[in-house]
Amino acid sequence: MTDSIAPTASLDDATLDEIRAALAPAIASNAGFDGWGDAARDMAADGAGVDRDVARLAFPGGAVDMIAAWFAHVDSTMLVRVPPEARGTMKVREKITALVEARLAETAPDREALRRALAILALPQNAARGVKLGWHAADVIWRAAGDTATDYNHYTKRAILAGVYAATVTVFIDDQSDGYADTRAFLARRIEGILRFETAKAKLVTKSELRPSLSRFIGRLRYPAV
Repeated sequence: MTDSIAPTASLDDATLDEIRAALAPAIASNAGFDGWGDAARDMAADGAGVDRDVARLAFPGGAVDMIAAWFAHVDSTMLVRVPPEARGTMKVREKITALVEARLAETAPDREALRRALAILALPQNAARGVKLGWHAADVIWRAAGDTATDYNHYTKRAILAGVYAATVTVFIDDQSDGYADTRAFLARRIEGILRFETAKAKLVTKSELRPSLSRFIGRLRYPAV
């Protein structure tokens, strides 16, 4: 159990956003033992020298806000684990794989907290928030991988990756293989499926663009080019 965070930065004059970010990893460490509740939050606050009432104000939505803050911390750390200079030499498949694995590696010490977090997000009253958090994680990964799509591809890529990541996490939580080999293999197969789909979709779009357009043909009959 972790009841303190790095003491290098004072939180005396910190904003609620800064307090939320600072406490999130310690809350997650405690949540594996005490659940995503007041006890985990208060222990993290005590360890960081933050008033418990202030810590409560930083997470007005309770457990879901604590989980969201932890996921934001995991996203930030993922980008540090796979920095831009490393991503620059990778293919898209390698980037996505490295980023997802980095995200899983960051949560590995707190797998029980992750299990409990997913159970909370699966509750009917939290389902919409859970979907948004999954979508956000996929968006961060795709952007870090260099994706700049703004059309419908933007949404399909993120929706598919969010599903792949969710499925991978379910394997990861109970994975007892050395170095999470089973999770890595599962992820590799799913990412291969994503890229095959993207390739097939690109070919389909290209073919549709080359087909004669009936509306354009009719338009030319009515308004012939001069």
